[in-house]
Amino acid sequence: MQQQRQPSIFDASSQMSVDQLQETALNVMYNVASIFTMPVEMLIRPWFGSRYFSAPNLFLSAIFMLFGSAFLTITTAAGQMIPFVRFRGPVGLYGFGSMTELFFLAAFVHGIRVWRRMIDMSREANSIFEGPPLPIFGWLPNGRSFFLVRIVYEPLCVYIVSTVLATLLIIQGPLMLYLQAASLFLAMKNYIAWYKLWAYIRNLMDMANAAPTIAKFVTNSASDEELARVHLASLPKNLPPDIHKAAASYVSRAYAVPEGGGHA
Repeated sequence: MQQQRQPSIFDASSQMSVDQLQETALNVMYNVASIFTMPVEMLIRPWFGSRYFSAPNLFLSAIFMLFGSAFLTITTAAGQMIPFVRFRGPVGLYGFGSMTELFFLAAFVHGIRVWRRMIDMSREANSIFEGPPLPIFGWLPNGRSFFLVRIVYEPLCVYIVSTVLATLLIIQGPLMLYLQAASLFLAMKNYIAWYKLWAYIRNLMDMANAAPTIAKFVTNSASDEELARVHLASLPKNLPPDIHKAAASYVSRAYAVPEGGGHA
């Protein structure tokens, strides 16, 4: 009885491609950043769509804010209990706990607004849109550029405002550090969104530009220089016709441009 060959780790079907690995890493980074930045985004993008923040995103953000507040409260109380040590704790009017209260208040208010949009779906045209920016960003250079505002202006605004408020002793140090970290996560999150869109369009253009070379590859008439641009090697001249046809068909499918659209 002939034994079946076990799949090898070198088989194309048994290993994750580099593109899939990169896509997974980008999605993980994007979702982690969303959890961290949700309390800030609810304030600077108050008209976000009903599906812009997912339910797990809201739950994990709430857990993060609660545990962050509890941790700071416990560590401050523990520091003040150390004998012969004068521990003042954070200085300022509003702390991380105040941000947590503001987050839950905003979640309640936005929850009513989102619920109305869920019941009457005609209230919004795009449920995953993050909403228009604050009007102040329209006064800045290229303030109408969507990704410039999202990647540069909004994170920079959050960073500067948190620094100024902490300097004026309006917010406490831990809250300032959170807002500054959130500004960096916000820039990273929006850069990932832009990069995924750019990569999708660039991939379509690369496949379309490679089409003439693939056509020559099918007839085995492409030069080594042309094949090098698409990371291919010329087929042996004495290759059996059926194998040549199978190889050419496989490469053609790999470089085929999709007819329909896709998600960035």
